[in-house]
Amino acid sequence: MEYRHTPVLLAEVTQQLTLHDGSIFVDCTLGGAGHSKRVAQLVAPTGIVVGIDRDDAALSAAADTLRLGQQELPAIVLVKGNFGDLDEALLEARIPYADAFLFDLGVSSPQLDQVSRGFTYQEDAPLDMRMDPSSSQPTAADIVDAYSEAELARIIREYGEERWASRIAAFIVAARGRHRLETTGQLVAVIRAAIPASARKAGGHPARRTFQALRIEVNRELEALDRGLRSAIRWLAPGGRVAVISYHSLEDGIVRQVFTEFSRGCVCPPDLPVCRCGKTPVLRIVNKRPIVSSDEEVERNPRARSARLRVAQRL
Repeated sequence: MEYRHTPVLLAEVTQQLTLHDGSIFVDCTLGGAGHSKRVAQLVAPTGIVVGIDRDDAALSAAADTLRLGQQELPAIVLVKGNFGDLDEALLEARIPYADAFLFDLGVSSPQLDQVSRGFTYQEDAPLDMRMDPSSSQPTAADIVDAYSEAELARIIREYGEERWASRIAAFIVAARGRHRLETTGQLVAVIRAAIPASARKAGGHPARRTFQALRIEVNRELEALDRGLRSAIRWLAPGGRVAVISYHSLEDGIVRQVFTEFSRGCVCPPDLPVCRCGKTPVLRIVNKRPIVSSDEEVERNPRARSARLRVAQRL
């Protein structure tokens, strides 16, 4: 399947990262290299573009994209890995520091569109949801089969923000007692049965929130984001920037929390006459409010509707 990718907030990202010839840029979620293709033009010919992804199909497509139609190319280094293990990926890339990092979170359009990956609730497919299908990590089917009712309810409630989480978890446990849930279609049918008909009339597809929750759990996305952001901040050169595009409140909350933590100075009690902690800010938050997609972009690419871009700069 052709790996097509429409980069979200492309102009805004390139404007905020303030890159130039010789800059070292790290795309932590390479995908189809939509953002990196544009950045490569900005940092060429003496800069470096490092692309990280755990999806072999994305890496293969990105290799073609980054070299196609480019007049001058910077050094391009592609690394298979998870941005949650960013330190290891950057050591493999053999760069001394980075001038900019980009995290474009969530599942990419090609992964959603490729039915066999099991991310979509619109068609029947194996219940997988792994970002790296070659890995040995548990699939969504494994989690649905093995987690207790309480564990299922927790992740559906926390990661999917689903009000019917407890009822959906109970229905899943009852269904798997009859047979293992192996496909997305089987799981969608259980979710539909669990949510009352009156509640299914609004809010989009009834399985959307549960599928989001399972995808986050399968790929440990929130833990990886926290670790990856902290690593990126350590690797940033003074004046360098980190940009994060998030698509739901849980991701955005982690970005806000980490940026706020590293932009804060003294944390001593206010009644102390002299600072004893010695803590100084590491980051400056560039945009207090997230940058969002224009109406024109949303019309061209509906998946940009929920995108939120936050940027911070290393002091």
